[in-house]
Parts: sequence; C-alpha cells; structure tokens
Amino acid sequence: MELSADRLPAQLAAEPLRPIYLVAGSEALLVLEAADAVRVAARKQDISEREVHDMDGRDADWDALDASIHAPSLFASQRLIEVRLPTGKPGNDGSKLITGFCANPPSDVVLLVIAAEWSKAHAGKWSEAITRAGHVVIAWPVKPHELVGWMGARLRSRGLKATPDAVTRLAQRVEGNLLAAAQEVDKLALLLHGSGEVLDVERMDALVADSARFDVFRLADAALNGQAAQVARIIAGLRAEGEAIQALMGMVVKELGTVAALAQARNFAAECKAQRIWDSKQAVYKRALARHSPERWQRFLSDAGRVDRISKGRVRLGQETTDAWQQLERLLLAVADKGALRLLAP
Repeated sequence: MELSADRLPAQLAAEPLRPIYLVAGSEALLVLEAADAVRVAARKQDISEREVHDMDGRDADWDALDASIHAPSLFASQRLIEVRLPTGKPGNDGSKLITGFCANPPSDVVLLVIAAEWSKAHAGKWSEAITRAGHVVIAWPVKPHELVGWMGARLRSRGLKATPDAVTRLAQRVEGNLLAAAQEVDKLALLLHGSGEVLDVERMDALVADSARFDVFRLADAALNGQAAQVARIIAGLRAEGEAIQALMGMVVKELGTVAALAQARNFAAECKAQRIWDSKQAVYKRALARHSPERWQRFLSDAGRVDRISKGRVRLGQETTDAWQQLERLLLAVADKGALRLLAP
C-alpha cells in the first residue's frame, strides 16, 4: 500500500509491522520523522536489534546486506534492518535483492528502506513489490499554499493553539523551511506547555525569532541548498540588525570545511559517520557537492579564511573592497549558484 507521511503513524498503530517499508522523499524532516515512526513501532513490538546499511554508489555492498538478512540473530528474535539509498535508486543488484525479499520475507526481519530522493523515475518493480508486501511512504515536499495548514496541524499536535493570522505569520517567518518550522514549534511547546494560551499575531512575534531572515545558523544552509536569493536576504537582515560578522565566520568556515572534507572523501557515508553528521543534514551536503568540484570547495574554504581575516582588519585587498560583509555575500552566493563564481576575486 502507498501512504502519505501523515497517515503512517495511524497505520502503524492499527496493525502488526509489515515485512518491509519504503520511506522516500527529498523533504528531509518528513522522511526522518516517518522513519522514526517505523523505529518506534518496532520497539513497541519488542524489536530491539537494529542494523544500518548505507548503499552509496560504488560502495554499496548488496551481498553483505543479503548475508545479514539471512543470518540468524544473536540477540533478538526479530531485527530491524535499515537500507539507506542516498540517490533513491538501488540499481540492478539492489532491485533484485529487494524484490526477492518481498517475494519471500524472512520471519525475523523487518526491512526499512530510506530513499533521500524520489520521483516517478525512481519507481520500478522493486518499489511495486514493496507496495504489495508492505507500505510505501512518500514524503512529498509541502507546497507553499499547503504550509499554513501544515503549520497549524503541527502546532495542534504539540497541544498549542493559535489564531489563523498567527499561524500564517509563523509560516511566513520560516519561508518553507520545514526543519526551521519544526524547531520553532518545539520551542513554543516548551515555553507554553500547559498554559492553554491562544497565540495571536502580536504574541507570536514576541515569542518567535525571525529565523527566515536573522537566524545565523540558517545562512550556511541556504548557501548549501542553492538558495541564492535567501542568502542575500539573510545577510542583509543580519547586517541591518547589527550582527557582528566575526560571530558568523566561525560557523561559515566550519560548514565549508565539512563540505571540503566530504568532497575529498572516498566514502561519503563513512565520512559522515566520522564527522557525526545527522541523517537529516546529509541530503543538504549531497546537493552542495553536486554543484562544485572538490578543488572548488577547497577554494571556498580558503576564501572564507580570507573573509575572516578581512573582518578582523588583518587583510587589505589593494583596489578591491575591504567590506567583509560584501565579501561574505559574494562567497556564499558563489557557493549557492555556480553562475555567481564570477563575483569572487581571482
């Protein structure tokens, strides 16, 4: 059966676990929460043993996964085995394994396949087999006209009440970033737990930071996600609010250093594990890596160090501007859009 992400929890509560689940989509938050729902259901049904297999390009070892599926468990009567597909495509070997599993699923294994990308082009006999043996959960991106409804439902699920105008204001602030939206709702739930207060626009403004414009932690994410216009808006907002650029540069250098390391790594999944990068952030890095070469990411890191020195008054660029804000904007616009590379100093 194919389900929407919001229907999955009710379906899990209404039946024993199916042998296999596919959770797919480019909206990282919705995919993460749907996968978590399957994990929680597994724990409730006393499935405590969990394995994770990253199937990333040439490093995908489907033979090892097949051996693991058919190996007896040492610690529990049932196991949850997760298969992560960064590209959303298992290839011929993976398709055969999944199709075979669906045709004759072992009684002691629940297979959870998580795909970070999804479209009609990703579907095939393997996903059709999952539909027959288990459930396919597609976490489609929330469209702009759906965001207010999604935000309202999210607030209600956390026991919060808000006027329609207040919900609309919150949706405007996060500009479609569901992870930022979820974080804001969770903050409100902590602040207002058990108060019974109905939030109006004025109260919402007082409680919620304008993360769409002024949240420094979202600046690097906007650049990595290729959102050049949002990069420009956030930088303009931060500068107008009087933020100190020196306080931003540590975060910018750290993020670019992470991407540069990932670009040089032979095994993306292993490097993510070594750097303790959350699953929800890996798709962001993959999109960024596809935009520039490893050499370019090293150049970006070097440029960030130069901007940091400019911000501290340690570098003069001759005829070039010594405005650190402008240099930072040019750098992050180039990160977001290959067409903006011409903005960087030669």
